[in-house]
Amino acid sequence: MHQEKQKKSVRDTRKRLDAASILILIGIIVLLYAKVFYSYEKTYGKNKTRTFGATYMTMNNNFYPVLNNEIRSAVEKKGDRLMTLDPALDQKKQTEQIYYLIQQKVDAIFINPVDWKGIRGALRAAKKAEIPVIVVDTPVYDEDLVSCTVVSDNYNAGVLCAKDLMKRRKSARILLLEHKKAKSAQDRIRGFLDTIHGRQEYQVVARADTEGQTERTLPKVNQVIKNGKIFDVVMALNDPTAIGALAALDQKGIWEQVLVYGIDGSPDGKGLIKENMMTATSAQSPKQIGKEAICSAYRLLDRKKVSKKIIIPVQIITYKNINRFDVNNWQ
Repeated sequence: MHQEKQKKSVRDTRKRLDAASILILIGIIVLLYAKVFYSYEKTYGKNKTRTFGATYMTMNNNFYPVLNNEIRSAVEKKGDRLMTLDPALDQKKQTEQIYYLIQQKVDAIFINPVDWKGIRGALRAAKKAEIPVIVVDTPVYDEDLVSCTVVSDNYNAGVLCAKDLMKRRKSARILLLEHKKAKSAQDRIRGFLDTIHGRQEYQVVARADTEGQTERTLPKVNQVIKNGKIFDVVMALNDPTAIGALAALDQKGIWEQVLVYGIDGSPDGKGLIKENMMTATSAQSPKQIGKEAICSAYRLLDRKKVSKKIIIPVQIITYKNINRFDVNNWQ
């Protein structure tokens, strides 16, 4: 009798243990499912707040705040977040900023490179972290490391300036103002030079690298004048550079003798064209670049196809057609 009770007790204990084991197993499965579901929702859920990072070569150029505001507007409309950083034309600092954004586990990064080749290491790190990179305004050398590039037709911007020059003058002595580390600037100057190539009457007499900054242009142009270089045309990589050149020419009292070309279509540039001080500018649209960039970013995050390269058309603005444009705002 005693043995039967013991056996029954053992059987009951085993049943309880089996029941407990089943409950524990069910609990583990539920927890695992919850964890997987939470992870899925965190990564792909509609209510997930996405965080974007952006680093532009400099914010000391109104073009980039305007571009960035287009991105920010679309991001905030969706209830998401944008972190904007300024390396102030320092590639080392920009690289550090990209590593910081990677550490913050942002969902995507918008990059306007200080140095189109020098940014390679940071791009590799972002790719390794599986963070999509959208390049804006100026390309990078290693395009295979980025998801999408959105730029103006920079080459044609230079072509348009050269064609306008050849309509106005049968010959010219040209000062080129460049930014050699920026591929967009290289493409603009190349478009200009290719268009006047083989025409001996159009000669480049001097070149200076201004990094696209007004305050760096003025002393560079003054130095060219001091060196005795005589020029009657300035081809500048962007409007801030063209404005810096005009300031230098104005100081010397010779701005009326020189044709000054820029690229941007900035409010300041258009204002000077309307005053008949600046000759022309090839107009870009930072607003359109920003819209295309953020649209591509969201498509990438939604696992949809995007174009590897998006090129935004440009147009020439002169005194003759300035009234067709909003002088106070960007395109």
